[in-house]
Amino acid sequence: MKQSNKRPLEGLRVIELARVLAGPWCGQLLADLGAEVIKIERPGVGDDTRQWGPPFVTGADGEDLGAAYYHSCNRGKRSVAIDIATNAGQTALRALLADADVVIENYKVGGLAKYGLDPARLRADFPQLIVCSVTGFGQTGPYAHRAGYDYIIQAMSGFMSLTGEPDGPPQKAGIAYADIFTGLYSAVAILAALRRRGVMGAGAHIDMALLDSQVAVLANQAANYLASGVVPKRMGSGHSNVVPYQVFATADGQLVIAVGNDGQYRKLCAILGEPDWGTDPRFATNAARLENRSTLIPLLAAKIAAWDAQALSLALEAEGVPAGPINDLAGVFADPQVVARGMRFRPDGAAIDAVASPIVIDGERMIAARGAPPLGE
Repeated sequence: MKQSNKRPLEGLRVIELARVLAGPWCGQLLADLGAEVIKIERPGVGDDTRQWGPPFVTGADGEDLGAAYYHSCNRGKRSVAIDIATNAGQTALRALLADADVVIENYKVGGLAKYGLDPARLRADFPQLIVCSVTGFGQTGPYAHRAGYDYIIQAMSGFMSLTGEPDGPPQKAGIAYADIFTGLYSAVAILAALRRRGVMGAGAHIDMALLDSQVAVLANQAANYLASGVVPKRMGSGHSNVVPYQVFATADGQLVIAVGNDGQYRKLCAILGEPDWGTDPRFATNAARLENRSTLIPLLAAKIAAWDAQALSLALEAEGVPAGPINDLAGVFADPQVVARGMRFRPDGAAIDAVASPIVIDGERMIAARGAPPLGE
């Protein structure tokens, strides 16, 4: 895929001393925006995720290109195989750092000190360098020494306590959201530090923690607890603050109906042939619907069950009531809107399709044209 315009971060050099997902996700986003991202990998082994399969990717000549997982978060980068445990490797890395702007690293706290590459040393040797450290628990606090994994963070952050059916066990998300959110927040922090460097002339050390990021995105659930002192519970597909806002069974499948205001609720009632429910004092306002959820939901569910999903979806769309199907991934990539937006594409020279960046600037999607690099290319 070719870009017609200069991308925003062209000219920025990023050294990625990171593996698995959070750090590489940040690096991939910066590469999509035009930065030169040089990924430092262990000779002969590479990033852990090169082995995280199946599925594995095979090149046109039958060569092993590693696991699909690796390709999901390393688009647009260059790979350099350097053993930083050796003097020669440290010298080679420092040569790259001499004209770098950013380092992304996800070693355990203090893990780079034995190589003379810890953030404090890097900042002293390269004052304009922005060093972004990504760890499970941050650089300070009683857990700083611990290794952090997304699954553990989803558990410890409270996320899993909110996810799953009310009478079932806590559930993790199907995606490593703690890693991904930390990668996104890291990219925002790096851009902010670059802006500050442009004003003040100094680099920075950014301290990013998976636990911090996952707690930060508890959003309304955290606010509900802090405001009320009531610990939120799992609600399945239901919403803690809005009703009706959940999955409903239709005659031939399931449909998510997400009523965001009282006007939409009244339209839903009219479509279902029960306009009086729209003005019933028990249900007329969202606060009333929350209070009387256990009465309202069975009434709506009985009416919705008589509809075919497609027919009801079209009826709701015509009246501006938000609704949508629960797609599997085959359905996602066949969806006309996803197709029209170009969310599936084939990077130049890549053996598999990739998922595009969601960022569009002046009508151009910000995507690194090249796929993930072979080890030490």
